[in-house]
Amino acid sequence: MNGLLLVNLGTPDAPTTAAVRRYLAEFLWDHRVLSIPAVPRALLLYGAILPFRPAKSAEAYRKVWDPVTGSPLLHHSEALTAAVRADLGQGWTVALGMRYGKPGLAGALQTLEDAGCERIFVQPLYPQYASSSTGSTVEHLMGLAAARPATPNLSVLPEFYDDPDFIAAFAEVARPQLQAFAPDHVLMSYHGLPEDQVKATQLGAGGHCLATSSCCDRIETVNSRCYRAQCFATTRALSAALGLRPDQVTVSFQSRLGRTPWIKPYTDVLLPDLAKTHKKLAVLCPSFVADCLETLEEIGLRAKEEYVALGGALELIACPNSSPRWVQAIADRARRAAGGGPAHASA
Repeated sequence: MNGLLLVNLGTPDAPTTAAVRRYLAEFLWDHRVLSIPAVPRALLLYGAILPFRPAKSAEAYRKVWDPVTGSPLLHHSEALTAAVRADLGQGWTVALGMRYGKPGLAGALQTLEDAGCERIFVQPLYPQYASSSTGSTVEHLMGLAAARPATPNLSVLPEFYDDPDFIAAFAEVARPQLQAFAPDHVLMSYHGLPEDQVKATQLGAGGHCLATSSCCDRIETVNSRCYRAQCFATTRALSAALGLRPDQVTVSFQSRLGRTPWIKPYTDVLLPDLAKTHKKLAVLCPSFVADCLETLEEIGLRAKEEYVALGGALELIACPNSSPRWVQAIADRARRAAGGGPAHASA
């Protein structure tokens, strides 16, 4: 029996201040997320963030929380898991785990072990590598595995930022929305990261990362695990799949927190400039495979409201979620990892 563990970042249990506080406390205590020593991290978290931010974040969650299905990230992740399970069929057990919150990774591992899985393939649902997402997930999983009496046979599948099947799945969802909206420009807005976290993933001698305006123009050994470089690679591949010229697309980074420098350009700073020259702006968020707070509220509500106030129109393009092409892509990645070919012919 093969096991497939799908991992996403996580979500609060409810759109309440208390639930969001619990979630943020777990999330922001991670040394890979707030990459500062434990004492100043505790002072920042419990002195400046948790007393104030949970109430504001809970208000944002309430705007996108469905009264029936609840958290959009959890809903889409569960739908993807069920569809991949059906696609893989007999011989596979598929489980969902969140790095933070519920369902937890420990429980997901137990589910796969109880099913008798001899090999467990782990697919983090983060297209681009980042220490604070993929790195944290792998570190936590390996710790859980090492603590078990019989250490499970885990294989972590790599990031898929320019994987043709991921690009095709994203483009298939985006294409009809773009055709219907007919934008005069496209913004690809990725989740941001602190500059120091990006620089820390540089391989080899220093001096390349964020040193020039062209450092992310191509993937090389030195920046092969660089989040920003991978985001630009995603943009190039997705633009080509959608038939977009380079001058029709802008890249930006959203969701920054705190006063330290984050990778640029910033989405919220860029929007007023784009509104001066582009009436209709479509926004894709290709660092997410499932719509969530950062896409639905930050872009689909707040950024849209701001852009309309500036005299333009903004359309959020959906993530792959549990679309058939994306389900197929995930199932085929698992089959290939297990030594079998894909069950579907590429279109």
